[in-house]
Amino acid sequence: MANIWFTGKFPLAEANAKNAGVMVGHVGIELLEFGDDWLKGRMPVDVRTFQPFGVLHGGASVVLAETLASWGGLATVDPTKFYCVGMEINANHIRPATEGFVYGVATAESIGRTTQVWTTRITNEEGKLVCISRMTLAVVPRPQPPAVVYAE
Repeated sequence: MANIWFTGKFPLAEANAKNAGVMVGHVGIELLEFGDDWLKGRMPVDVRTFQPFGVLHGGASVVLAETLASWGGLATVDPTKFYCVGMEINANHIRPATEGFVYGVATAESIGRTTQVWTTRITNEEGKLVCISRMTLAVVPRPQPPAVVYAE
């Protein structure tokens, strides 16, 4: 696939800065790198992302997948005219993770005018599949300010 990013490259530093004070930052997700049609990030497997039995919470995997797909979608559209919101996400949890980091790579499957589909593969530090997720995004027009009409 050709380069999909609206500006020609993914805004990595801007995205990480905006993630800092919200849930994404609280669970330790970092966006790491990108290619022409993919985005990679990582998330720690620790007390912030564990379920009560000491393994990675499935919901945390979904947070990583949704973060990557949502940022990916947003970076493909003109941000002055559109934004992207999640419509549906699913995840298949393949194997547990108990330490270190998990890495997600989100790849654009379809970038349409009104919807996008992204697949995220989450692996452990040994490269073994932990989770696979698919997300559908809606591409939504940003409200434009009303035109100023001057009375004569």
